[in-house]
Amino acid sequence: YMERKSLVLQFLQSNLSPQLLEHHLNKVELLKKCYYYIEVMPSRIILRDQNHVLISTDVFQIIDPWRLQRMKKVARTQTEIQLVLLTDLLEQLQRGREELVCYIETSDVITFLSKWDSVMQKLSDLSELMNKVLSLQVPGKLHAKHHLVSHADVKGTRIPNIKLFLTTKMPVVFDRKESVAYKNWALLKWFTENQESPLEQYELHFRLLKHGTQTELGQRGIVAISSNTCIVCDLLPDRSYEFTVRRAETYTLVYETWHDTITLTTVSTAEDSSTCDPEL
Repeated sequence: YMERKSLVLQFLQSNLSPQLLEHHLNKVELLKKCYYYIEVMPSRIILRDQNHVLISTDVFQIIDPWRLQRMKKVARTQTEIQLVLLTDLLEQLQRGREELVCYIETSDVITFLSKWDSVMQKLSDLSELMNKVLSLQVPGKLHAKHHLVSHADVKGTRIPNIKLFLTTKMPVVFDRKESVAYKNWALLKWFTENQESPLEQYELHFRLLKHGTQTELGQRGIVAISSNTCIVCDLLPDRSYEFTVRRAETYTLVYETWHDTITLTTVSTAEDSSTCDPEL
């Protein structure tokens, strides 16, 4: 009895500890905020031109746009299903842990031993569920039922085996310590958990939260920028503005549902006499 009880306790403390479940829950919440893209491999292929000269061509130049759009819908659906499954599996793991804890705390020796076979099956099922959680946290391959490239479009050239994958990028988050508003301008900074490409494109959306006059109604806009810092000028003093940052939409983007938002209030004229200086 003590040996078997110790086995269950060890499983609860290592394979199914509250800290581990919380870690996976946080990971799933992060995945829900990520950007998902469709990636085509190989990215370039070799074709022959009209003079039979071999040339390197971007694979998107020969992919049927309509067929790719259809695969992007499939990718979005797969992403949504994957995130729902992860949430459901974590709930099952949490319930399974609670059942095992109850079994340990309330069962006498005879009851404990009489249900041992079902307990062992429970441990096996929970281990399998955890393996599924780990596998689903990595975006997988996409299966294309139809060819993305028409053979007529490449004039008899042998088409390589084109594979599709889902890839992710971390969410963009405002730096709430460095983002600040002054009298008629605001400085916004944001970051991601991993190092981004210097060519990464972002969009900063801003709007006045409460407006009455026609001038105030026009206090909104979108700034396209390839930096993680942006200055927004020509704001009104003593007003609250909502700022939202997101990655710029690209041809391969298939899923995004979350954007970070921050509210900043400009100071009154009496508090700050500074004006917007684009060189800051």
